[in-house]
Amino acid sequence: MPTPSQLDWADCPAVEQDPQRVSGAWVFRGTRIPVAALFQNLEDGVSLLEFVEIFPGVTTEQARLVLEHAARSTAVALA
Repeated sequence: MPTPSQLDWADCPAVEQDPQRVSGAWVFRGTRIPVAALFQNLEDGVSLLEFVEIFPGVTTEQARLVLEHAARSTAVALA
């Protein structure tokens, strides 16, 4: 199964990538918070609502879009 860093995030509207910010990592749009932080926190038992409280600037909608994109991308990769 692909890891979050292996997924193609280019068509996910909740994220952006800029080589000049956060070493070119995919981040939540309008922030410097890496997408990988969401998955790391979820793995550590943090809920989605707790995540958006811990990381101001990330909205619940953005986090849901990222999770939906990851689920779709993973399903395609496994098919």
